[in-house]
Amino acid sequence: MWHDAKSLNTTANGLLAAVLVVCVAAGVWWVSQRPMFDLRTIKVESADDKGLRHVNYLTLRSGTLGRIKGNFFTTNLESVRGVFESVPWVRRASVRREWPNQLIVALEEHEALGTWGEDGRLLSVKGDVFTANVAEAEDDHELPAFAGPDGSEKEVLATYVQLAKWFAPLKMVPETLSLSSRYAWTVKLDNGMSVALGREQNHTTLKARVDRLVGIYPQLASRLENIDTIDMRYQNGLALSSAGLVIPAEGKDGRPAGAIKKKNGSPIKKPT
Repeated sequence: MWHDAKSLNTTANGLLAAVLVVCVAAGVWWVSQRPMFDLRTIKVESADDKGLRHVNYLTLRSGTLGRIKGNFFTTNLESVRGVFESVPWVRRASVRREWPNQLIVALEEHEALGTWGEDGRLLSVKGDVFTANVAEAEDDHELPAFAGPDGSEKEVLATYVQLAKWFAPLKMVPETLSLSSRYAWTVKLDNGMSVALGREQNHTTLKARVDRLVGIYPQLASRLENIDTIDMRYQNGLALSSAGLVIPAEGKDGRPAGAIKKKNGSPIKKPT
């Protein structure tokens, strides 16, 4: 090889190129480490026109202090995004660089709809479960209570929205909604009445049961006060408990006066 001028030139050119690459890389590294590129400012703004209601300077400082490493060039934007998204009330963050020593962080806040479970978490209007100060959320509005198996959050939210519409003719609003481990629904309304709706056998099951209750409830309310629970899982009827329920005196035939007869003698079916 030492007698091959062409090979020697190729090798020399390769070495020279390698040296130049190393020199350029070293120069870039040296420049990038200059103090002028140290992060001087992290500007936080709202990602939408709603503004930031719960995220403030103290919250951000306590949640991010000491966790953002590097300078304008070396900071990992994905890591910075993760740091901000770990701050209470932050749903999503996007981060970009601004020359020569600034980061711009756009934040989207969670909007709390109600509480989730019994461990102090919150459910957002988008079906996300997050951890934040419940008292702050209560300053915005009354918080319905939700519960369900892991992974059912968006299903519970969607059902709550539907139930709110279905009970609107009675001017009642769901206060709590729970989905059991057996996927049976129970809703408590703002008049204190708890309604067992059972499992959803098909896409019309819940609506049919609510519609049946909405249709008969005015008659029930005119005869009974303080209905505590109503079980709508029966195919052709319902069961209820009420503090105002009084058993009438017996009539001539030995039955309670005014007792409701079983229609067509059809048997009461087991709730589903």
